[in-house]
Amino acid sequence: MPSACDSLIEDIEDMVSSTDPTPNERQSARKSIVPRSRKKNESLINEELQADSLIPGTQKIWMKTWGCSHNNSDGEYMAGQLAASGYKMTDDPTDADLWVLNSCTVKNPAEDHFRNSIKKALEQQKKVVVAGCVPQAQPRMDYLKGLSIIGVQQIDRVVEVVDEAVKGHSVRLLGQKKDGGRRLGGARLDLPKIRKNPLIEIISINTGCLNACTYCKTKHARGDLASYPIEELVERARQSFQEGVCEIWLTSEDTGAYGRDIGTDLPTLLWRLVEEIPEGAMLRLGMTNPPYILEHLEEMAKILNHPRVYAFLHVPVQSASDSVLMDMKREYCIDDFKKVVDFLKERVPGVTIATDLICGFPGETEEDFQETINMVKLYRFPSLFINQFYPRPGTPAAKMEQVPAHVKKQRTKELSQLFHSYNPYDHKVGERQHVLVTEESFDAQYYVSHNKFYEQVLVPKRAEFKGKMIEVDIYEAGKHFLKGRPVEESKPFTPSIAAPLRKGEVSGLMQVNTHTNTCTPLSRWLRLKKDLKINVRS
Repeated sequence: MPSACDSLIEDIEDMVSSTDPTPNERQSARKSIVPRSRKKNESLINEELQADSLIPGTQKIWMKTWGCSHNNSDGEYMAGQLAASGYKMTDDPTDADLWVLNSCTVKNPAEDHFRNSIKKALEQQKKVVVAGCVPQAQPRMDYLKGLSIIGVQQIDRVVEVVDEAVKGHSVRLLGQKKDGGRRLGGARLDLPKIRKNPLIEIISINTGCLNACTYCKTKHARGDLASYPIEELVERARQSFQEGVCEIWLTSEDTGAYGRDIGTDLPTLLWRLVEEIPEGAMLRLGMTNPPYILEHLEEMAKILNHPRVYAFLHVPVQSASDSVLMDMKREYCIDDFKKVVDFLKERVPGVTIATDLICGFPGETEEDFQETINMVKLYRFPSLFINQFYPRPGTPAAKMEQVPAHVKKQRTKELSQLFHSYNPYDHKVGERQHVLVTEESFDAQYYVSHNKFYEQVLVPKRAEFKGKMIEVDIYEAGKHFLKGRPVEESKPFTPSIAAPLRKGEVSGLMQVNTHTNTCTPLSRWLRLKKDLKINVRS
């Protein structure tokens, strides 16, 4: 067993199989977490008295999540389990007793925000639990000493960790989920969750990837590819629609690689999911790297043309220089990327291709950068994520000869200026479109909807539009949005097959159907706890 540190339990493996109890059933086994003290002269009796003086499950918790939609989904699951166990989730960090900080390790600034939040929490005498890719990849960082950690595959045990943190103990769960030696996609998908937007369900279809990009720190945290079985994903989608969701996002570090570890593939999954999508509801695909989508182009074009799937694909290219791509170990050449884009543009009229670019990767010459400029001029991507290169500690790219900072900054500025020099949506003015309304704009002046091509369309903020498919006439175009005027003679269509959950309501907390004698996974968990005479906090 690893050495203890300030009542520290570290690197606990969580080996599960299909016959093991569900994660929520394991709540009853929390007593098995026995904190150990490093200081032998410290009184265990005093520690027990301190623990007994606090009742876990009565505290207020504030959660902050950085990063990708996969991380956001993890955050939703953790919030749901905590709320289902009696903790009160709050939007006010100053009002909280404990902060759960769910981190992102893609860029230096994201980790800086995470580290600063830890410092702020400790200054305010808040208890802290950290999660996400930063502590998973580097649990021994100095600023994480003494803090409780939830590994990216251990989010089903967040209540155990928070319970111990409330009592002043430091617990670290960083193990991998395995079944018969095979690594699993992660925690179960039927856990309770609190959706940030009750109309949108984020489903992680796999974790990790098959690449070894030289700049990537996420690989250190998420590891190799591990996919969820199709049946579990279909069931999760089905449950989401039963809870009033009208839009599903599929997410992972690389959706295109889905299934390669379990003998299936992405198109097979998508065709199964499409069968479950109610009329008017929509499915959005997450990021896919070029190599793993190439062999599925024919099927992907058919799927993107489906009326209940957004004609949108995020394919990060990172650079248009083959030399730079080789140094990045991206495992494709620029012609592969262009083949994906050209094929989909031809077969899926109007398709939106979003991409990412890194400026100033080690060894990037002016000629390399010019190739990237020329590619952007050629495709005029409507959605482009431009990133100045940041060397991440522990990655091969951090050891390469770096491009001077002022050169990286200048290239980032030049590429950004090019992106802002064209307006991709001007030709849309005058069109009549069907859009699905799911969100509120940041300035609270409009509702945000998306058309078939996942282009953002701002519509009047009328309550009857939220969660509806409506018809609009496009009358204005901006750099990142369109504005639509509702067609008066057209009635809003409701895609949801049930009323959406209220904001902050826990997914799965539905009543048992006495006619069919069926219930949701969380209902089964609550009933099981009652049968076992385990108190469920209210």
